[in-house]
Amino acid sequence: MTVGIAAALHDLEQAFARYPRRLVLERCPHCGPPVRVGEADLFWLSLKLGNTIGTAGDAKALLPLLFERLVTTEELDPDIILGKLANLNWRSWSPAEQNAVDRFLDQTWRVLLSEFPSRTGAFHDAASFLRSLTAATLSPTRFLAIWDETTGQSADRHLATFIEGAQFSTRLDPAIREWITRESLQTRLFHAFERESSDPSWSAAFANAYDLVAASSSV
Repeated sequence: MTVGIAAALHDLEQAFARYPRRLVLERCPHCGPPVRVGEADLFWLSLKLGNTIGTAGDAKALLPLLFERLVTTEELDPDIILGKLANLNWRSWSPAEQNAVDRFLDQTWRVLLSEFPSRTGAFHDAASFLRSLTAATLSPTRFLAIWDETTGQSADRHLATFIEGAQFSTRLDPAIREWITRESLQTRLFHAFERESSDPSWSAAFANAYDLVAASSSV
């Protein structure tokens, strides 16, 4: 775990410290007996937390734990965890709570881009991270700006991989489509192609990504 993510997790713990972590959570009367948190499968619990198990306060109490596991293990689903934010209307939370979540996401994104392949828990690549933002009703704009600022081989390889896997259709987020088709991004891909010229596999990947962007820009 990087220093930045560790600090962001500490901020989360502080921001949500006023919500007690209860050892036993009530369930919907029709769903079964109460649940002992320490004995429950965390993925299963994440599906039902704040819905049929526990309260919104219980979900907020466990959010730092869920985020910590999200970036250190592969046992949780990013779409489910970030979707929990939308379900709980997180943009109505206190500024301290919202800021703690934002800092965590920013740090996670920066770390993901700094390593290729990604070793950031359940976030396997840039596509999985950006997709999970939709579940949290978050715009990708600020994260794309961070990608612009993040230079180097790892961030560029994430870029080529993302573009090769992107669907240039109406399903692609409009903000991402606009970002991808910029001339400056084509220039970045071309420079990466030149830098990776001694590696046939990656030079081909950058050339292909460049062609995909160029073709999409001309439509």
